[in-house]
Amino acid sequence: MNGDGIVSIDRMAYGGAGVGRYEGKACFVPLTAPGDRAEIRIVREKPSYLEGRLCGLVDCSSQRVDAPCPVFGDCGGCNWQHLAYQAQLDAKHAIVSDMLWRFGRIDPACIDRVVSSPEEYGYRARVQFKVRSLPDGVHIGFYRTGSHFVVASPGCCRIASPVINRILSELPQLVASLHDADRVPQIDISVGESSGAILIIHYLGADLQGLFDRLLTLRSTGLVTGLFVQRGRKETLTKVFGDDRLSYRVPTGSAASEEMELTFGRGGFSQVNYHQNKRLVQTVCEWSDLSGTERVLDLFCGNGNFTLPLSRHASYLLGIEGYAPSLHDARYNAGMTRAGNVEFRCGDAATLVNELAASGEAFDLIVMDPPRTGAKELLQGMVKLAPQRIIYVSCDPATLARDAGTLARHGFRAVSCRIHDMFPQTYHVETVTLLERC
Repeated sequence: MNGDGIVSIDRMAYGGAGVGRYEGKACFVPLTAPGDRAEIRIVREKPSYLEGRLCGLVDCSSQRVDAPCPVFGDCGGCNWQHLAYQAQLDAKHAIVSDMLWRFGRIDPACIDRVVSSPEEYGYRARVQFKVRSLPDGVHIGFYRTGSHFVVASPGCCRIASPVINRILSELPQLVASLHDADRVPQIDISVGESSGAILIIHYLGADLQGLFDRLLTLRSTGLVTGLFVQRGRKETLTKVFGDDRLSYRVPTGSAASEEMELTFGRGGFSQVNYHQNKRLVQTVCEWSDLSGTERVLDLFCGNGNFTLPLSRHASYLLGIEGYAPSLHDARYNAGMTRAGNVEFRCGDAATLVNELAASGEAFDLIVMDPPRTGAKELLQGMVKLAPQRIIYVSCDPATLARDAGTLARHGFRAVSCRIHDMFPQTYHVETVTLLERC
């Protein structure tokens, strides 16, 4: 036998691995599926669990499918291509339900359906490719899981949009033509919903003019509409040519019939799945249930992705964002959409929330979309703003559960949670949770 033993996999875990029992402990095995009987080798042992490596399959799960990407399992970009799409959705619902109950005591009956993605592949509109220059050529792709070894994309990345893949096909030869190709560690590609593509080349070398001369050849392809070079932090972006902005559309209410166009600048943030972002915004608008008289606070508002659609249905909105370029995008979008009832402030969310509370401000609804670390530091200040409802958009079920538990102690009850599959072929999820004052 090549492995240490056999594990029967019964569920999927947040993080992407399948889970079974081995010698009385939970055992996490990547690249397995519920129903597999897997031959494994133990690679890490902790007091309460084990981690195993898949050596072979004794019995295959009916939920397994053939992964379309030839480097799946080696590349760290995806971890669930071996699962049928419905199995992915079922696993995400089970994972979120379990985590919210265990860590936040949110009733599983509150967990709504998973909103499936209309595109299982080719959905990503924004990708950060890692670059490594080696004797056999330039490798552009993603890191191998748990390493900084770049696994080259085999001609295309299956989850990236077709436009991104057409650009990707041009890049290895272009980077290889540089005399200091090893000084390019990363290339970012973002595309708009209907047109436009912006590239950001990360460059650590000294021959900036030589780099510019080579990059100008991308203009003739017609695929790249804006190109920038970044030599450190985002503040170092230098334009080579073209557009500064990309656009996408979002609904302006709970119905999808009316939409507005929003933009974001080079290096700015946007959701990677435009189709699913529309449904995300639609859920937030639906659950906001605004009558036109409410005061709304949007925390971590970014470029106004939720603020501006909500502005059509409230009397006043205040958006708070800590990243100045995103707030510049939000103000630009407010002007383009003629949102005269919206104000934006730049700064640390917890600090500004406490200032609002100290000045006696109050809001009927608070919407927040915090980073993966959650909103722990600002929850007490939020409660002092006397909202009747909170809509919490989250990309991490664990920090959502923690924060929902804290809000429960302050008198807020989670009444609905809807999972949006923003990232097919991965374990990642995006959730919208509605909490109401008891």
